[in-house]
Amino acid sequence: MEKSYEIPYPELGSVLGEQEIGVLTRLVNSGENLSGGRCREEFERCFREYLGVPHALSVTSGTVALEIAIRLLDLNDGDEVIATPQTYKASVQPLLNYPVKVRFCDVEPNTLNLDPGHFASLITSRTKAVILVHYGGLPCDMDAIMPIARRHGITVIEDCAHALGADYRGRKPGALADIGCFSFHSSKNITTLGEGGMITLFDRTLAERADRIRSNDADAVYREQARAIGESTSAHPWMMHPGFAFTHDCSAIRYGGTNATLAEPNAAVGTVQLAKLDRLVSRRADIAGAYTEVLKQYSGVRMHGGPEPVRHGHHLYTFFADPADGILRDRLVSRLDALGVQMQLRYFPMHLLAEWRARGHHAGECPVAERMWFEQQVNLPCHPGMTDWQVDQVASRLDTVLGQEVRGTPIAAGTARKTKGWTQ
Repeated sequence: MEKSYEIPYPELGSVLGEQEIGVLTRLVNSGENLSGGRCREEFERCFREYLGVPHALSVTSGTVALEIAIRLLDLNDGDEVIATPQTYKASVQPLLNYPVKVRFCDVEPNTLNLDPGHFASLITSRTKAVILVHYGGLPCDMDAIMPIARRHGITVIEDCAHALGADYRGRKPGALADIGCFSFHSSKNITTLGEGGMITLFDRTLAERADRIRSNDADAVYREQARAIGESTSAHPWMMHPGFAFTHDCSAIRYGGTNATLAEPNAAVGTVQLAKLDRLVSRRADIAGAYTEVLKQYSGVRMHGGPEPVRHGHHLYTFFADPADGILRDRLVSRLDALGVQMQLRYFPMHLLAEWRARGHHAGECPVAERMWFEQQVNLPCHPGMTDWQVDQVASRLDTVLGQEVRGTPIAAGTARKTKGWTQ
């Protein structure tokens, strides 16, 4: 029997309500095609405008977005890709399908984001791309990473699954590099009814290729025929197969394509959710602030943060317990769990998963990521659907446990709450 928690770790990262129900009701009653049309186009337009990018293509999940982005790299035997180990497996799992060498880049201890210095040291003449993650919603140090990548002609893929609603020095994740990949899974900052994703691009040719892949067309090289097939027949235009079937020859096939069309109900909800994003992220920031008010009283903990000015998306609330100051992470987490606060640690270092160890990766490869996950990292529940009472209780119980762990100045229970409840 599973344990019941007063404050469960979130399975939902957003809040759904009457507006979402309203657009779904109208759509279902409209009699329109539900498999890709005006709702998808509207969602993509709003997303492009929000990020300030020329191309945004919706797909069925964040994992599919990453699969297509990696497909666009045209990887060959012997190529190399650099990736962060501090992420969910979907960020790097598609690379198992290619005969490439993956070099896992260690992370910065305060941000858990890719370390620019280690990134530079891993580059070789075979490096084609780097896949980075804005961990927890905190943007990577892109002003350090991008010049390195540009000098070496390396494509930069941003995994923005955590970062919708974040800001990096006036620019938004997904518009900071070559390709951005977003997830709208139930746990993310906005959702498109459980699953969904988006690919953002600046390059028109890559966008056209991505569109063909997601639309069940071949990603191929075509050339126009001198004389179209069927040109002299009496077939009506509407009888002709769409695309290049009658007008072009194919000289090379990169990929056969797939159906990754985001359905109209998902896209319709996505547009409503995107309009709510700033309020949803603001609620997350309020919750994070309540936790930080407790943590800053203790010298044995360290906050998750990076150089200003950035806006943290607070998809995850992370802090670090320092064993040198007597705070043992595992004991801290166990005590919070015993007090009814469900705990999860995100994420297990990718290079230590069995499938990557089978590819030759091993312990000690990314010592900072390993030390943070196994000894110091703590993730607290943080999502806009939490009640004020739940937030207050997490803060108070955290204060109680830390007060037992180290000599600090515990604040009175109930004073940590700095939040305002979510409203539609």
